[in-house]
Amino acid sequence: MSTAYTPSLPTLDKLGVTVPDDLDAEAIAKAWTTSFAQFVAARDIPGILSLFDEQPWWRDLFSLTWDLRTFQGKDKIAKFLEDRFDETQFGGIQFIKAKLDRPYPDIAWIVVYFAFETAVATGSGIVRLIPSKEGVWRAVTISTNLEGLKGHPERVGALRNHLPSHGKWLEQRRKEKEYADHDPEVLIIGGGQSGLDLAARLKHYGVDNLVIEREPRIGNQWRNRYEALCLHDPVWFDHMPYIPFPESWPVYTPAQKLADWLEFYAEALELNIWTSSTVTKAVRNEETGKWAVTVKKADGSERVFNVDHVVFALGLGGGAPLIPKIPGQEGFQGQVLHSTAHHAARDHLGKKVFIVGACTSAHDIASDYAEHGVDVTIFQRSSTYVMSTKEGMPRMMSPLYWEGGPPTEEADLLNASIPILYSKLLAKRTAAGIHKADNELLENLKKVGYRTNFGEDDSGFVFLALKRAGGYYLDVGACQKIIDGKIKIKNDAQIERFTKTGLKFDNGSEVDADVVMFATGFDDYRGPIRAIIGEDPKQPLTPIWGLNAEGELRTAWREVGVPNVWYMMGNLAWSRFYSKHVALQIKAKQEGLFGTRYSAPTKWD
Repeated sequence: MSTAYTPSLPTLDKLGVTVPDDLDAEAIAKAWTTSFAQFVAARDIPGILSLFDEQPWWRDLFSLTWDLRTFQGKDKIAKFLEDRFDETQFGGIQFIKAKLDRPYPDIAWIVVYFAFETAVATGSGIVRLIPSKEGVWRAVTISTNLEGLKGHPERVGALRNHLPSHGKWLEQRRKEKEYADHDPEVLIIGGGQSGLDLAARLKHYGVDNLVIEREPRIGNQWRNRYEALCLHDPVWFDHMPYIPFPESWPVYTPAQKLADWLEFYAEALELNIWTSSTVTKAVRNEETGKWAVTVKKADGSERVFNVDHVVFALGLGGGAPLIPKIPGQEGFQGQVLHSTAHHAARDHLGKKVFIVGACTSAHDIASDYAEHGVDVTIFQRSSTYVMSTKEGMPRMMSPLYWEGGPPTEEADLLNASIPILYSKLLAKRTAAGIHKADNELLENLKKVGYRTNFGEDDSGFVFLALKRAGGYYLDVGACQKIIDGKIKIKNDAQIERFTKTGLKFDNGSEVDADVVMFATGFDDYRGPIRAIIGEDPKQPLTPIWGLNAEGELRTAWREVGVPNVWYMMGNLAWSRFYSKHVALQIKAKQEGLFGTRYSAPTKWD
């Protein structure tokens, strides 16, 4: 009887080996890469598998599957290669470089960089080799990443326009943005970071695109949110394509500063954008495959564009603000609002505020209230993962996304090269170190009745973000206010109903409130898509977020189950990295180079 495989890290104790610091990692890596190249060229799948550990992982990022796939175990890898060798013509493997890496004292692997090609594309790969008692180094993880399309390079550097434009630039830009005499190939709905990143990528691959943004200014998605909002990711994680942040940029970016940067970015890269405009509907022509997209401008006029692709770049907030239905709300005499409608603590001076939700937005807003002397309570419906930014971010982000780290492009490849489910093993170790460093803070929270957890399988907050897009708080000061009683906590019961003056709970307790704010996230991301293109019951829209059985995000950065309708989303780092993959997929379709998408089964929910 076979037993289920439980992933584990290849510690030196488990492997029964030691690894000297003066190991000739490059020689080992070159020998492995040479054998790998020979077996791939010969389509020798047993030979390829002989170079792998007993339980290897292969992550493909659009290069051999036109999808995000992770294959765990030799049987699945063999099937994948058997299915894809003929179409992709995977080969041309070339060694680039290698280094011995010790992520922890008891783990040592050789990180090998290689290049490869397919029939239509170029790619980059990263392998991690682990030692064995017999002295043979074998691959435990391998990634293959789509880098470019043959014959269609990015128009940057030496390929930029070298001709001067004396007195013509202003008029050229006006005509480009007007689209008076032609339609774009791609229409992007949403001008946040994900829409701008994709617009920039497509432009530099020569794909004509137009961004439709409902706000009057680029950046308003950040500019108009609550004043206390600040990014919790460090600057080295947040660079955008083509224009990195200046070296003087703050480590953690205020939302209003980011808003101005997005506006500058759009102008500097000459992206075509219609602001104060909304997409009202999109209808597919079954004969041509094009989408007729109706855009309504601020003056009420409409324009119908016939485009090849429609991209929804609406981010994690793409769905409608989610406010749970609670009996009695119509009789409540105070104010009810979602956190997205909140501006500043000054709006509620002298009021009692009750915040439903206990994740990042709730804490940020509560902290701002406390600093302005507002009586504020956070309602915890369930426990929260808490990590201090001071202790957690350096441990999580270093060495890839920290001062002195590798170039952003290399950091992205290294980060993406570890399959997501495998990365949980490393995340658990990191989370344990953060927990130890934050122990005093967490114990003090416990003393005042605040409920915490350690994330899924004690892995910290990343998997909460990947699966739920929430469930955590990265502390920048609110926790101490909770400990000091400046922010009150209610978590001993669930809400039963509104009263005229507040809320009643299922244990009989009541809380008075002038303002009830729901920091409860967003509804189904597919809502805006359904409102614009509808949904065919025979061809339902695929789920946008959450992990599938392979540990890959569902649908994000791919088509949504409808031809040439895409969803682009993510924080600044994910938008930067995956915008290139979305652009290359669209470019490949435009040039007739896109092959067969080799997808994992979709599970609807």
